[in-house]
Amino acid sequence: MSGSIGLDETLAAYVRAANPPEHAVLARCRRETDAMGDISRMQISPEQGAFMQMCTRLTDAKIAVEVGVFTGYSALATALVMKERHGSEARLYGCDNSEEYTAPARRYFEDAGVDDVIDLRIGEARDTLEALKDEIGGRADLMFIDADKTGYDAYYEAGLDLLRPGGLILFDNMLWNGDVADPGRVAADADTAALKALADKVRDDARVHSAFTAVGDGILMAMKR
Repeated sequence: MSGSIGLDETLAAYVRAANPPEHAVLARCRRETDAMGDISRMQISPEQGAFMQMCTRLTDAKIAVEVGVFTGYSALATALVMKERHGSEARLYGCDNSEEYTAPARRYFEDAGVDDVIDLRIGEARDTLEALKDEIGGRADLMFIDADKTGYDAYYEAGLDLLRPGGLILFDNMLWNGDVADPGRVAADADTAALKALADKVRDDARVHSAFTAVGDGILMAMKR
C-alpha cells in the first residue's frame, strides 16, 4: 500500500482513524494486497480511498472510468458510492492489462455487491479508452488514472473526450515520492519526466480547472471546463 508523503506512522494512523470506517471488503482488499509484498505499493492508501469517495459524491458520479485497476481498492471505493447513489444504473469502466492482478479485484467486487456496476476490460488502455469514446463520449463524470506514468498524457487527452463539462480527472502518484521536484531525477527517468511534464501541461491548460494536492503520493485534479 502506498502512503502519504510527510506523514509518519503515528500521524498516518490518526488521519485514517479520523476518516469514516472502511467498508469491510475494502479493508480485506487492503490487507490481502499488503500481504503481496513490494507490488502492494501500487495500491492506494485508505485516506486516498476516502478522498476519492468524497470526489465521487461531489460530482454525483454515475459514469466513471478507471485506468489501472490492480486488485481493485480504488474502483471498489468509487463503485460503492456510485451504487449507493444511482443503484444499478451506475457504471464504472475499469481498464487494466493484467488478468492476474484483477482476478482478486473481481472477487472483491462480487463480495461487496458492486460487480453488476463495474465493467472490467482487460487490454491496452489506449484501445479501451478509444472504444469508450463511442459508448460514453462526453458523458463520464469521473476518471481516475493510476497506471503507466509515460501513458498519463495520452490518458488525459482521452479523458477530456470522455468527460462531460464539470467532469473530474484524478491522477495518482504525481509527487512520485518527491522525485518530480529533483531536476536530476526528471532528467534521468522517463516516468518522472512524464509526471512533471503533465503537471505543467495541466496547470497551463485552458480546457480545465486544476488543483495539485499532496494527498497520498500526490493527486492532481483536472475539471473539464
